[in-house]
Amino acid sequence: VTVRDPLVDATLPDGSRINIVYGDDISKKGSNFTIRKFSDTPMSILDLIEGGTLSYEMASYLSFMLGEGMNVFISGETASGKTTMLNAVSTFINPQAKIVSIEDTPELQVPHENWTREVVRGSNTGAASVTMFDLLKAALRQRPNEIIIGEIRGEEGAIAFQAMQTGHACMSTFHASSVEKMIQRLTGSPINIPKTYVDNLNLAIIMAAVRLPNGQMGRRITSINEIIGYDEESNSYGYIEVFKWDPTTDTFDYPGYMNTNLLEQVVGLRKGIPPHDSSKIYGQVEDRAEVLRQLHERGVTNFYEFHQFIPRAYKEGYF
Repeated sequence: VTVRDPLVDATLPDGSRINIVYGDDISKKGSNFTIRKFSDTPMSILDLIEGGTLSYEMASYLSFMLGEGMNVFISGETASGKTTMLNAVSTFINPQAKIVSIEDTPELQVPHENWTREVVRGSNTGAASVTMFDLLKAALRQRPNEIIIGEIRGEEGAIAFQAMQTGHACMSTFHASSVEKMIQRLTGSPINIPKTYVDNLNLAIIMAAVRLPNGQMGRRITSINEIIGYDEESNSYGYIEVFKWDPTTDTFDYPGYMNTNLLEQVVGLRKGIPPHDSSKIYGQVEDRAEVLRQLHERGVTNFYEFHQFIPRAYKEGYF
């Protein structure tokens, strides 16, 4: 940290993030620093259900989406719980998958054995800088089953969508408070995704820090949305809101029940359910939600303990 380079983002030895602002010429009350500490054991999806962030049915639905390699963005404002959710749902990725994660600051905690963790390098290390864009291009040559990007901010977004087009499953966090604003940012500068590419993104999970009916603050998934695509005639984007948070009762509605696209037309077909009988997939979602509920009632909430259950669940046909 120097007068010339007074702003520093770094990682402490225990994995905590630190932001330093040095000198009173840019910080009138003097130098300051902020540390964001992370638990050694991240919160599991069952921990988040217990805290009210989502429901068993929503977790079950997400497990189907991630298990079948859907492209997912977790979007929301700062401190809405995006990274926590990304860590939690990563357990639903097939246990045998090869995962490559790309971050500017290490935050992700992926439990899979075949996980390659790559982090950007700044030019202040004395070596050539390596950007998110560089790492993402390299990841495409590593034959991953899943690419997890810590956060999409700039030109790496265009490469991510090209990766989706070539069949690579991608997950990322994104700063936007709604599906509409997310698409506006994706199609605007500096990301500049062509409008017709947006439907390569399958699922948008919108999160927010909200005030609950009891007056306390909490983090909730406010909606889960299936992206349909861009309509050139109306110059608009179509999406289906599958789940929606009700702020008056702090419960979750299921407007997508018997009315989804991905679940019926993509996941259902891959599960061997014919189009004329596509409603059967909703029963499977309910069955898996019950499995998660029973697991929770037995006290299996630890992140790593829950992940150990997943391979067995795949083997025994629960997942």
